[in-house]
Amino acid sequence: MARLIASLVIALSLLGCGLGMALPVFAAKEFNKQVLIGADFHGADLRATTFSLTNLREANFKGANLEGASLFGAKLQDADLSDANLRGATLDSAVFDGTKLDQAILEDAFAFNTRFKNVSIIGADFTNVPLRGDSLKILCAVASGTNNSTGRSTFNSLECE
Repeated sequence: MARLIASLVIALSLLGCGLGMALPVFAAKEFNKQVLIGADFHGADLRATTFSLTNLREANFKGANLEGASLFGAKLQDADLSDANLRGATLDSAVFDGTKLDQAILEDAFAFNTRFKNVSIIGADFTNVPLRGDSLKILCAVASGTNNSTGRSTFNSLECE
């Protein structure tokens, strides 16, 4: 019964997004090991939510607050995380392929084993994000712009040389 109620709350919250209603605060804070292809979390308050090992291909997180969230091992191919707050998020072992991170704030996120390929990071802020050398090389090659909220350049926040 509790699972049914949580599902209804999430469904109603998602419907509310499209009707111009207030942005949802999701009651369920765990979406682990789920298939949420194309899910719409646009502008949602998802602080401390876990999406570990979840398939989030083509998901919309534009403007979402994912501060402290866990996206460990999440598949985020072609997802939109532009303007998202990812401060302190766990992104380790996640797959970012074709992912849009424009104007996202990733300050203090953990992304050491994260895979980045064909990403858009215009104006993204990577301050204090530990990255492997190969990931850093990929990101520095496309780093451009300045984050509108923090005023930091993507290139400098990655400490590119």
